[in-house]
Amino acid sequence: MPVLMDADRMARALTRIAHEITERNRISDKLVLVGIRTRGAPIAQRIAKELQNILGEPVPTGALDITLYRDDLMRQPVGPQPLVRRTEIPFSIDDKRILLVDDVLYTGRTIRAALDALIDFGRPRDIQLIVLIDRGHRELPIKADYVGKNFPTSTNQSIQVHLSEVDGLDEVVLEEGIPV
Repeated sequence: MPVLMDADRMARALTRIAHEITERNRISDKLVLVGIRTRGAPIAQRIAKELQNILGEPVPTGALDITLYRDDLMRQPVGPQPLVRRTEIPFSIDDKRILLVDDVLYTGRTIRAALDALIDFGRPRDIQLIVLIDRGHRELPIKADYVGKNFPTSTNQSIQVHLSEVDGLDEVVLEEGIPV
């Protein structure tokens, strides 16, 4: 499995994204970060730390579980119930600029589910999308506002993001021969 990004490259990409966010948004824009579970949440926390270093003030951060909003739940074979994790958004999203964070952007269906879930929590001023990796192959008209790295892939490849908070190490790897 080729390593596409190591810990240093990942950290540099997230620092760059934080700087891009500050260039595009005013401090008074009521920014909040919401990471999609599982790996979007720790990435959001990392970006929040970078933003705090730049802005000198904390940026509220939450975690969103989209399990029940997925459009493929009914397509899964009959088996165990889906694992529903907690959504933790300890602030109002009304009139806020949401920075929605995920690890890999692929078909766009995860982001669509996240948008549906967020709207159930309130009415944000707008939503901007941050992804660590964009691998292409969109099925829905969704585009990230901030991208750590573009890695075009074939449909029989998969990109796996490993984070120290979840997996014990930081790296992005390309896997071959993944059945579609």
